[in-house]
Amino acid sequence: MVADTTMAEAQCPESCEAEEEESAELMAESKAAPPSRSNTDLIYSVEDVPPWYLSLLLGFQHYLTMASGTISIPILVASFLCLEEDNPARGALVSTVLVQSGIVTLVQTTFGVRLPVVQGSAFCFLVPVITLLTAVHRPCAVLPLANMTWEARQEEWLVRIRDVQGTIATVSVFQISLGFTGLVGLLTRWITPLALVPTVTLVGISFFDVCGDMVASHWGVSIMTITLIIMFSYYLSNIAVPLTSGRRGCLSLATAGTKMLKCFPVLLALFLTWGLCGILTAYDVLPPGSAARTDTTRDLLQRTPWFYVPYPGQWGWPTVTAAGAVSMLGACVASIMESIADYHACARISGAPSPPMSAINRGVFVEGLGCLLAGLLGTGSGTTSYSQNIGVISITKVASRRVVQTSAVILIVSGLIGKFGAALVTIPKPVMAGVLVVMFSMITSIGLSPLQQVDLSSSRNLFILGFSIFFGLLLPKWLARNPESLLGTGWTAGDQVLRMFLQTPMMVGGVVGCVLDNTIPGTPEERGLRSKLPPKEEEEERLQVLGDAAEWCYDLPWITPCIRKLSWMRYLPVSPTYLRTPRLPQQV
Repeated sequence: MVADTTMAEAQCPESCEAEEEESAELMAESKAAPPSRSNTDLIYSVEDVPPWYLSLLLGFQHYLTMASGTISIPILVASFLCLEEDNPARGALVSTVLVQSGIVTLVQTTFGVRLPVVQGSAFCFLVPVITLLTAVHRPCAVLPLANMTWEARQEEWLVRIRDVQGTIATVSVFQISLGFTGLVGLLTRWITPLALVPTVTLVGISFFDVCGDMVASHWGVSIMTITLIIMFSYYLSNIAVPLTSGRRGCLSLATAGTKMLKCFPVLLALFLTWGLCGILTAYDVLPPGSAARTDTTRDLLQRTPWFYVPYPGQWGWPTVTAAGAVSMLGACVASIMESIADYHACARISGAPSPPMSAINRGVFVEGLGCLLAGLLGTGSGTTSYSQNIGVISITKVASRRVVQTSAVILIVSGLIGKFGAALVTIPKPVMAGVLVVMFSMITSIGLSPLQQVDLSSSRNLFILGFSIFFGLLLPKWLARNPESLLGTGWTAGDQVLRMFLQTPMMVGGVVGCVLDNTIPGTPEERGLRSKLPPKEEEEERLQVLGDAAEWCYDLPWITPCIRKLSWMRYLPVSPTYLRTPRLPQQV
């Protein structure tokens, strides 16, 4: 990318150079000039606004990058809701997730952390959701669905989705409170790297049973999908495919999106394998009843309306279970910690200052509102930031907030088209299985990535890491095989809460890791806690160094000047003036 930009600058005409010098002088004279970029090879920074056609193209790229992960969650959850393959509600679930993700992304980039961060369904919520659906309700395999009436089958899955809705909505109040009150900093003191690693790692490892059953539906198609993803991601990632051209001043964008195989490995593999399954189905190469056939859900597209508008309570009003809420807390904490790390990574790649505590508080607050909206709409999962879209920024060198807001609009529009969501549901199970195997593998490795902060030569850390992961797998698996061995409290609701907690691997491993790391003696450097200042003191020191530069990207639109006039707003954790001393009027 840098080489391409340099070549474009070398071929730049003199008139273009004069135009750049003039624009640079005008910017220097501006009274509200943005801070200098730390990432000098950016084509567009956070505050820049590309032309509408580039915003549309680059926004569609963000949409494609997160689409595969987003649509796979409702498809996977639907199989645990006892939804038939041809039920139009499957397409409605996908449409609901797309609309909800677009709304939360738009609010996050405008009023939340205000970085180019894409919001979508969180994989870490899948473990407690599936645990809730399998521990509280009867498994779908033992239900006589074929002998039930249509109304009975509808009520069977609606009861399940309402429980999931109520659980996510209840936990969202916890996340909203953490963000609004600024208690996120207190949470980060206890959730150390050795507590976060088993929590996130067990999200990926816990799904090997589910993925194994899905892959077994057709090993050949699943292995082909996995192979294509690996080939596109790593072996063929540097192959350039010319797509389009654009220009901003003297910087050519002709190669900004040309590494298509690297940018869209999952989607390309998915569509190629899906297309091959369609060809094999058309020529009857695949036997009737094969999971790889594309005509098993043929009636679904016909029964789905062209347009679908999700609304709160569309599946009925949520029902709350204490057991589900307790088990979902671990997913909520893991989502918060992952998002905070994404905020800092996005700021670094975008050339923006490190986000102040007020912006982090607003980001967590908006994600909590997103989880509340997910619970009311019934998406089947919570909301978090997507790390893969931050990787797109590092590839394209376009960090404009407007581009991500454009992708949010595309998400909403595509979700409102009911046929689009129904078409995505028709993806054969073995194709989706290959995608899920790669995604959960990446989630497992991402969960291990915080280990680079800790001292792995310490026997203390090695014990905490190994024991928390192993015990997080051991106890839930043993209880699943021996449900009668769980000690009863004599209180039905209490027994249910205890069972849900102990059967959720990420909760067991995370709690064990958190307790051990905070009780076994160890130095901050050994534990991966490099900062020795409390959060508020560290924030005040950082703001004194950066000055007004830290305010530029994170000020709220339209209302920040009014907020600065109110001195009491500096005590509100979500205010842009949080922890900052009021400005004195400048003397002329």
